[in-house]
Amino acid sequence: MDAADIAAFVAVAQTTSFTRAAEGLGTSKSNVGKAVQRLEARLGTRLFQRTTRAVRLTEDGETYLLAAQAALDGLREAEMALAARREEPIGRVRLDLPAGFGRLLLPALATLRQRYPKVTLEVALTDRMSDPVAEGWDIVVRIGELAADSEMTVRKLCNLRLGLYASPGYLDTHPDIQSISDLNSHDAVIFKGPTGRLRPWTLQDGDHVHSISPTPVLVMADGQALIDATINGFGLSQILDRVARPHVAAGRLRHVLPEADVPGPPVHAIIPVGRRMAAKTRAVLNHIAEALQD
Repeated sequence: MDAADIAAFVAVAQTTSFTRAAEGLGTSKSNVGKAVQRLEARLGTRLFQRTTRAVRLTEDGETYLLAAQAALDGLREAEMALAARREEPIGRVRLDLPAGFGRLLLPALATLRQRYPKVTLEVALTDRMSDPVAEGWDIVVRIGELAADSEMTVRKLCNLRLGLYASPGYLDTHPDIQSISDLNSHDAVIFKGPTGRLRPWTLQDGDHVHSISPTPVLVMADGQALIDATINGFGLSQILDRVARPHVAAGRLRHVLPEADVPGPPVHAIIPVGRRMAAKTRAVLNHIAEALQD
């Protein structure tokens, strides 16, 4: 059933004139007449009594007018609601975050709920490489350089630094670390990336940057698990500065050889390309970006 035919019928019923209905709809009297005829043929009944001087609703026409007006009013309300949602952040946003880094953003997401109470978040904390389009994510945050992808909108959120960290308990029971060479006598907790490759430690040594691959006592494929293992005294690990910062402040970790810190990978937000970014998605993205700038 064509909504335009129903609108034409309602216009004729309200104006009691095919001519005035056509003027109000911005079309011709002939088009309005054909629309009403199609509707009558579909319903199998006459909706109007027509004379040379007047147009009146039949009994069936009066019954159908009540339902048609309610249907059109419902459609208008739906259109207004959808228009409002495009302007006001409303609805669910699906967010995929790296495991360890994502926990860093949880306080920011809590303040986002206060700022936009009509936005609901669905959050996954994982280090696997998800597919934003196939899995239906609104925003995917990834750490590292990205390959060009025409199906994605990419926004850089911040830069990170990499440093060595260990628990106070571990450092208090092992030899002092004064230089990079002292690391040879220490236990290492190493991260294994999604490709299965062990991530080496990249360290600043004076004017030179060295990449070393210490023999691990523990290999972790989960970013948060690596942090937990380091806090629990398994050894030293190389951790992103923003992730380590709250644990250092709480006394759970100590920063080792800060002069050996190196620039880390960038952080990007990936958004599947659409005709227009929804207000809810833009609000969440901007809030995360603001939190990382702070």
